[in-house]
Amino acid sequence: MEKFLDRFLGYVKKNTRSDDTKAGVVIPSTPSQMEFLKDLSKELKEIGLVDVKINEKNAFLTATLPANVEDAPVIGFIAHVDTADFNAENISPQIHENYDGKDIVLGESGFVLSPKEFPNLKNYIGQTLITTDGTTLLGADDKAGVCEIVSAVEYLINNPQIKHGKIRVAFGCDEEIGVGADHFDVKDFGCDFAYTMDGSAVGELQFECFNAAEAKIDILGKSVHPGDAKDKMINALTISREIQNAMPIVCVPEKTEDREGFIHLIEAHGNVENASLTYIIRDHDKTLFENKKYIVKKVCEDINERYDIERVKLSMHDEYHNMADIIKKDTRSVDIATKAMENLGIEVNKAPIRGGTDGSKISFMGLPTPNIFAGGENFHGRFEFVSVESIKKAIDVIVEIAKIAAEK
Repeated sequence: MEKFLDRFLGYVKKNTRSDDTKAGVVIPSTPSQMEFLKDLSKELKEIGLVDVKINEKNAFLTATLPANVEDAPVIGFIAHVDTADFNAENISPQIHENYDGKDIVLGESGFVLSPKEFPNLKNYIGQTLITTDGTTLLGADDKAGVCEIVSAVEYLINNPQIKHGKIRVAFGCDEEIGVGADHFDVKDFGCDFAYTMDGSAVGELQFECFNAAEAKIDILGKSVHPGDAKDKMINALTISREIQNAMPIVCVPEKTEDREGFIHLIEAHGNVENASLTYIIRDHDKTLFENKKYIVKKVCEDINERYDIERVKLSMHDEYHNMADIIKKDTRSVDIATKAMENLGIEVNKAPIRGGTDGSKISFMGLPTPNIFAGGENFHGRFEFVSVESIKKAIDVIVEIAKIAAEK
């Protein structure tokens, strides 16, 4: 077994699931994430990194690989250690060598990973796949990224003939609940540019993401006995239905793709007296993004005009913005990563992310941070998988980036 594979399997078996109910209240949101960082810090010291430290205020572990050449840019590589909101207890990775393109039985769970449902499996015929046993997620998002960064810097340490500038690494928590990078210390990290190793299939190089906002709508009704309700009752559930019906019918995730944005109802609660709706608003284009926010605001205003008091209260805030607006001002990170993949014979896929990464927030903190593939697919559930070959290619890309940057 190659060392990086053993490392990855060890990482994913540790439950580091984050907790959305504690987002921003406790850092990190679960103790297991900090335990993982402490174990990882010991490993980083053992392989030879320096300046290894955990900032307990922002739950980031950082470390340094000193340069062995002068005048090269300082590059950062970043990954998150938490996993998504799906069972992460007793993860049991399953290894399938020389995949034959057929259905994969996931342990004894009764679930099957099938190319009929997931045609992307056909891209991995002949490779070694790592899957779940059907009862948990795998955690390749983003333990694969963690493994790749650690393995790449270890390779550079063990091969000092490879010239490279100063390399900084960072491993954070709570990315999956949207607050991981909120307090990232860009100044302390001290890089010219960085990369998150948090993408999916081989070849992904993402430097364009959604602009994102969240809108919460609280609705106040008036509850009276239904037998005596005529011209008296105001049903909060009826108002919530009117709000949803007023939203653009085609502007939803299930009817959009590529750079098309959406207004997505993700949560609804209520009774006659009180109801609430939560929407996420997304668009790559800043003008279209602001227009979608305006639509939500206007719907709420129009409904309030029908009543004697404010029945609908809207609370809306931006979550992150399109990192392309920052990265286009300094494209070195994208140019070098593109050349690295091309040197390795990897077809580069620069399609925009229909989501966000820690890199989107970090870019707006002043550090251009595009996203590179980590190799996994079908994230956040029991059908998640990654190939050994994909992890190896991501490691190679990190090493190649370091080499190219040193040449420049």
